[in-house]
Amino acid sequence: MKMFTDRTGARHRLAALVAALGIAAALSAAAPASAAKPAATLDPLAIDRYVRDYMEQTDLPGAVVAVTKGDRVVHTAGYGHAASGQAMTAQTRMPVASLSKSMTALAVMRLVEAGKVDLDRPVHRYLPEFTMADQRAKKITVRQLLTQTSGMADSAYPDLTRAQPHTLKEAVAAMREARLAAAPGTENNYHNPNYFVAARLVEVVSGQPFADYLSAEIFQPLRMSHTASVDTTDGMPDRARGYVRLYGTVLSRPHPRWFTAGGHGVVTTADDLSQWLIAQNNQGVSADGRRIAAARTIDLTHTPPKTPRDSHYAMGWSESTQDDEPRVIQHTGQLLTHNSIATLLPDSGIGIAVVTNTGMISGDDAPQISQGLVDLARGENPEVAKPFSMTADWVLGALTLLATGLGVRGVLHARRWARRTARQPWWRVTPRMLPYTFPLLLLTQLAPLFGLLMNRSGTLAQVTYAWPALVICTVVTALASTTVIAARGLAAFRLSRRLPPPSSPAARARP
Repeated sequence: MKMFTDRTGARHRLAALVAALGIAAALSAAAPASAAKPAATLDPLAIDRYVRDYMEQTDLPGAVVAVTKGDRVVHTAGYGHAASGQAMTAQTRMPVASLSKSMTALAVMRLVEAGKVDLDRPVHRYLPEFTMADQRAKKITVRQLLTQTSGMADSAYPDLTRAQPHTLKEAVAAMREARLAAAPGTENNYHNPNYFVAARLVEVVSGQPFADYLSAEIFQPLRMSHTASVDTTDGMPDRARGYVRLYGTVLSRPHPRWFTAGGHGVVTTADDLSQWLIAQNNQGVSADGRRIAAARTIDLTHTPPKTPRDSHYAMGWSESTQDDEPRVIQHTGQLLTHNSIATLLPDSGIGIAVVTNTGMISGDDAPQISQGLVDLARGENPEVAKPFSMTADWVLGALTLLATGLGVRGVLHARRWARRTARQPWWRVTPRMLPYTFPLLLLTQLAPLFGLLMNRSGTLAQVTYAWPALVICTVVTALASTTVIAARGLAAFRLSRRLPPPSSPAARARP
């Protein structure tokens, strides 16, 4: 069974990028990484065995896992270590990135239940400070914020490429000059600022700081005593330091400061995540029998809107109804140094949450582990599926060495090239040099191209986290091409100074 995640399409687009570089064959599906195992059930021993197998075969530094069924906890545990070297446990606090959106959505829905907010009224009615350089923004409803159908998008307002605010009020104010990418309600565009605005709405309507409201209305009733929402990555444990993968190894890297409140700022533990999963699968009732939200509210947050068509995004959750497979509700989360995923299997009442300390794309471990646990829950034998970058990095490494070799060869043969083309007209020589400018052009456009493939706008510095081997390959190829161009230009210039003018007798006498 293939789970629906926000990154499935991104994986396919990244594979297309690698194919464009001429290495698609190397990225074809590899043989399973582990041998067939006896059928197992979803119990603590089977979960531990699978996760430890995964970590051993992928060198994943650390992870926390929570598995629930109905109103009980099946297993919570930590594995490996944090970037600080501290051992992971079920009580280790981890950033869950965009899993926070489901919690923000429920915070808004608590105000809806209290009659203080109407989902289908314009946001501007409750939050007059929310203005944009687009008159259509006045029609954005609260529901459209939560279902990511407001018309806001990275293509019109790339928030991760801008100066990062410090508060929700600043985050909303910074959008005054932004325009919409589409009319409200017509398109689904995943965009963090939707949830910045939603969180600010909670603050204004409730009269409480967003983090305090979230704690009082959701975390405390669920006994999530080690969970909190922070405004920036600087407020996360060890400032969200984690790991990225590069050529078969993992490197510890600090996380740049990002604004996170409302969209991706919750820090929690495996133990606390288990309580969140139970409430989601138990129609808003906690493990100890307390109701934190109406059953209709929980169902609404899990159900995508009917318009626009083909939308899978509900309110902080995505729904998968592929073929005849059972319904899956989930959401992924990504920081540059951490991955997370929460998965609900409504038919069986099973909930799974995984957080790893490897970054987006180069890591991608949380969805892989979650898929194995889903297979386990369905009585299948889970196999370790390694992140695709573990294979692609070596292919990119080979291309990097090839580019280096070709660059050295081009420099060494620059004089020969100059002599061979000395008497050729410029309009014949110049077109042959144009292909050498392509790697440099690719480097200058790598961040926009990567953003296009991922449906998220970012910077080149952020791409060095997401896929460092790709950046190294692009940089080395660009340097090799630039060096060849420079060497050939210099060799041609020197030769031209020694050769007689074309109109001279000596030049005419040359063969």
